[in-house]
Amino acid sequence: MTATPIRLRAQDAEDLKVVSACLQDAILPIGDMCFLPEEARFVLVANRFKWETAGKRRPGPTADDDHLNPFERVNCGVRIEGVTAVKLRGLDVKDRAQILELLSVEAADGALVLNFAGGACIRLESPSWTCFVEDLGEPWPTGCKPCHPLEDEQ
Repeated sequence: MTATPIRLRAQDAEDLKVVSACLQDAILPIGDMCFLPEEARFVLVANRFKWETAGKRRPGPTADDDHLNPFERVNCGVRIEGVTAVKLRGLDVKDRAQILELLSVEAADGALVLNFAGGACIRLESPSWTCFVEDLGEPWPTGCKPCHPLEDEQ
């Protein structure tokens, strides 16, 4: 078994830093997110890389091939309450199979901004928001650890 599933609530920029760190490098199909204007809610399900267990030995008996899949991913639900509008940049919502890689979530003037690899972003307008994050189901092993090569210094 692995570490306890995360279950978080963020209500300010400081809380959101923890959420952003947990969700960094999550991948999700664009079709797995939705704005529900009548409920003032934005929801998504992401495939989250478990940074909190990366580099740690998994408990229990070891298998001969554990070195091939030393990391884990888990499905994670994200719900943001209080959203009044959604603005997109660099995304084609008609391409329902498009896969996004979440880099960060940050608070901005009256909004939350989800930043994705390749420069795409989603801006969730909200005068007063609350973000809920919860792991769903059991994690699974993966051999791929996300990496972020440093840009060459000029």
